[in-house]
Amino acid sequence: MTDLSISKAWEETRVIIARDGRLFASLALALVALPATITGLVNPKGITDTSTPFWVDLVVLAASLAALAGQLALIRMALGPATTVGDAVGHGLKRMPIYLLSAIIIACGLLVVAIPFVLVMIAAGVQIDNEAALARSPAFLFVGLLYFMLLCFVGVRMLMSSPVASAEHSGPIAIIRRSWELTSGHFWQLFGFILVFFLAAVVVVVAAGAAVGILVGLLIGPIEPMSVSALVVALVQALVQALVTTMLAVMLARLYVQVAGRSDVDVSVPKTGI
Repeated sequence: MTDLSISKAWEETRVIIARDGRLFASLALALVALPATITGLVNPKGITDTSTPFWVDLVVLAASLAALAGQLALIRMALGPATTVGDAVGHGLKRMPIYLLSAIIIACGLLVVAIPFVLVMIAAGVQIDNEAALARSPAFLFVGLLYFMLLCFVGVRMLMSSPVASAEHSGPIAIIRRSWELTSGHFWQLFGFILVFFLAAVVVVVAAGAAVGILVGLLIGPIEPMSVSALVVALVQALVQALVTTMLAVMLARLYVQVAGRSDVDVSVPKTGI
C-alpha cells in the first residue's frame, strides 16, 4: 500500500492552478461552464421540473456528457506529460463513453443491491408506496441509513475511477477494479477529503445561486426558461460549477499520482496550443 497525503495533493493543485490557470479556465469554460449555462437557460428549475419537453431533456443529456468529457480532459492536463488543450479535449471525448459505461455498471449494481433492502422493508410491513407512511417509519429510516452508508462506501472506493479512465487505457470493468485497488487502505483519508470538499462546494454553489437568484428576480424579473433572468443566473452558476469541477479534477489527478505510485508524473506544464 502506497502512502497518501491530502495536503501534498492540495499543494500541487494550488501550484498547477496558479501557474496554468488560464489553460484550465479555457477548457473548463468550454466543456463545463458553457454546457451548464445552456442547461440553466433552457431548464432553470433543474430536475425539480418534470414538465419539460423532450428536447430539453436531450439538451441536458448532451450537456452532462460534455461536462463528463471536460472532467476527464482536466484530469489529463493535470496528470501530464505536457499536452495541448485541444489534445486534452480530444482525449476526454475519446475516454468519456468508456468512463460513462463504468458509471452505468456501478449504478446498475447499486440498484440490484437495493432490492434486498426493499424486501426487508416490505417484510417489516412498511408501505413503500405511501410517502407519508415512509416518512414515519423507523424501519425505513434505519434501512435508508444503511443503504446511504453503502452508497458512501462505494462512492469513496470509486473515487479514482475518473483518473483511471483518463490516465489508463482500461475498459469499464478494469476501471472499477483498478479504482477499488487504488483506494484500498485509504478509505478514511479519501472519505474525509471528499466530505470536506463537497460540503464546501455545496455551500458555495447554493449560496451563489440563491444570492444571484434573489437579485435577478428583483432587478430583472422572474426566472423562466429562455429568459434574460435565467441566462444571468445560469452564467453565474456555471462559472462556480466550472471552478469546483476544475479544483476537484486536479485534486483527483494528484491523488491518483500518489496511490498509483506514478513517480514518473511530475507537476507538468500544459502547452498553450489548441
